[in-house]
Amino acid sequence: MSLRKVLTTALLATTLSLPVAAMSLNEAMSSLAQAKSAGLVGEMSNGYLGVVKNEGSASEIAQLINEARKKEYQALAKKNGITLNDIEKMAGQKAQEKTPAGQYININSTWKKK
Repeated sequence: MSLRKVLTTALLATTLSLPVAAMSLNEAMSSLAQAKSAGLVGEMSNGYLGVVKNEGSASEIAQLINEARKKEYQALAKKNGITLNDIEKMAGQKAQEKTPAGQYININSTWKKK
């Protein structure tokens, strides 16, 4: 095999093994309703999203949105002089209450369809 063919094959293999371009927060937010409806992600009592079924981009959607939520929760906690934990609990309760029927919420470490 020629050196050129070996290098081309190696470059192609490396390129194909690279991860697909990362999802942006806006893309994650746009995909959230569909991911919830499909039962891939759900609301947890701690104010964050959890992965119900690790399919498609469920993990990435949850990670990006959870990072944004945590920043917002930290700002709210600081602004109101309360703990992050208190904000997370309040946000979790509100998110679970607002979750429509047919979507998942996590209660006592168990996913349940509301």
